[in-house]
Amino acid sequence: MTEFSKEQARAFEAAAFRTLVDHLRERTDVQNIDLMNLAGFCRNCLSNWYREAAEAAGVALTKEESREIVYGMPYDEWQAKHQTDASEAKKATFEAARPKE
Repeated sequence: MTEFSKEQARAFEAAAFRTLVDHLRERTDVQNIDLMNLAGFCRNCLSNWYREAAEAAGVALTKEESREIVYGMPYDEWQAKHQTDASEAKKATFEAARPKE
Protein backbone atom coordinates (compact mmCIF):
# COMPACT_ATOMS: atom_id res chain seq x y z
CA MET A 1 0.00 0.00 0.00
CA THR A 2 1.18 3.52 -0.79
CA GLU A 3 2.50 5.40 2.23
CA PHE A 4 1.17 8.88 2.97
CA SER A 5 2.26 11.45 5.48
CA LYS A 6 -0.23 12.29 8.21
CA GLU A 7 -0.77 15.66 6.53
CA GLN A 8 -1.47 14.02 3.16
CA ALA A 9 -3.86 11.52 4.72
CA ARG A 10 -5.69 14.35 6.51
CA ALA A 11 -5.94 16.35 3.28
CA PHE A 12 -7.27 13.33 1.35
CA GLU A 13 -9.79 12.55 4.09
CA ALA A 14 -10.96 16.15 4.16
CA ALA A 15 -11.36 16.17 0.38
CA ALA A 16 -13.37 12.93 0.52
CA PHE A 17 -15.59 14.40 3.24
CA ARG A 18 -16.19 17.57 1.22
CA THR A 19 -17.06 15.48 -1.83
CA LEU A 20 -19.51 13.39 0.22
CA VAL A 21 -21.17 16.51 1.66
CA ASP A 22 -21.41 18.10 -1.81
CA HIS A 23 -22.90 14.88 -3.17
CA LEU A 24 -25.51 14.74 -0.41
CA ARG A 25 -26.39 18.40 -0.98
CA GLU A 26 -27.05 17.60 -4.63
CA ARG A 27 -29.01 14.42 -3.85
CA THR A 28 -31.88 16.03 -1.99
CA ASP A 29 -34.07 13.20 -3.30
CA VAL A 30 -32.26 10.85 -0.92
CA GLN A 31 -33.94 11.28 2.45
CA ASN A 32 -32.12 10.83 5.75
CA ILE A 33 -34.27 7.81 6.57
CA ASP A 34 -33.11 6.21 3.31
CA LEU A 35 -29.50 6.77 4.32
CA MET A 36 -30.13 5.42 7.82
CA ASN A 37 -31.90 2.34 6.51
CA LEU A 38 -29.19 1.55 3.98
CA ALA A 39 -25.99 2.78 5.59
CA GLY A 40 -26.72 3.35 9.26
CA PHE A 41 -25.86 7.06 9.12
CA CYS A 42 -27.33 10.22 7.65
CA ARG A 43 -26.65 13.93 7.18
CA ASN A 44 -27.47 14.56 10.84
CA CYS A 45 -24.89 11.96 11.88
CA LEU A 46 -22.28 13.71 9.73
CA SER A 47 -23.13 17.04 11.33
CA ASN A 48 -22.88 15.49 14.81
CA TRP A 49 -19.49 13.97 14.00
CA TYR A 50 -18.33 17.34 12.64
CA ARG A 51 -19.47 19.11 15.82
CA GLU A 52 -17.80 16.49 18.03
CA ALA A 53 -14.53 16.92 16.12
CA ALA A 54 -14.73 20.69 16.51
CA GLU A 55 -15.43 20.37 20.22
CA ALA A 56 -12.53 17.92 20.64
CA ALA A 57 -10.32 20.63 19.12
CA GLY A 58 -11.69 23.21 21.56
CA VAL A 59 -14.05 24.91 19.11
CA ALA A 60 -17.61 25.40 20.31
CA LEU A 61 -20.13 24.66 17.58
CA THR A 62 -23.89 24.39 18.02
CA LYS A 63 -26.01 21.63 16.55
CA GLU A 64 -27.63 24.19 14.25
CA GLU A 65 -24.24 25.47 13.05
CA SER A 66 -22.90 22.00 12.30
CA ARG A 67 -26.09 21.07 10.47
CA GLU A 68 -25.86 24.19 8.33
CA ILE A 69 -22.29 23.21 7.41
CA VAL A 70 -23.45 19.78 6.22
CA TYR A 71 -26.78 20.80 4.66
CA GLY A 72 -25.48 24.00 3.08
CA MET A 73 -28.40 25.96 4.55
CA PRO A 74 -30.29 26.14 7.84
CA TYR A 75 -31.77 22.74 8.69
CA ASP A 76 -35.32 24.11 8.91
CA GLU A 77 -34.96 25.50 5.39
CA TRP A 78 -33.67 22.17 4.06
CA GLN A 79 -36.56 20.34 5.71
CA ALA A 80 -39.12 22.72 4.20
CA LYS A 81 -37.60 22.45 0.71
CA HIS A 82 -36.61 18.80 0.53
CA GLN A 83 -37.89 16.56 3.32
CA THR A 84 -40.79 14.29 2.49
CA ASP A 85 -42.90 12.10 4.73
CA ALA A 86 -41.43 8.65 5.19
CA SER A 87 -43.56 5.69 4.23
CA GLU A 88 -44.72 3.29 6.90
CA ALA A 89 -42.40 0.65 5.42
CA LYS A 90 -39.37 2.95 5.73
CA LYS A 91 -40.33 3.82 9.30
CA ALA A 92 -40.70 0.13 10.17
CA THR A 93 -37.29 -0.67 8.66
CA PHE A 94 -35.73 2.18 10.64
CA GLU A 95 -37.35 1.06 13.91
CA ALA A 96 -36.33 -2.57 13.37
CA ALA A 97 -32.69 -1.57 12.95
CA ARG A 98 -32.54 0.64 16.04
CA PRO A 99 -30.62 -0.80 18.97
CA LYS A 100 -32.90 -2.02 21.72
CA GLU A 101 -32.34 -0.47 25.14
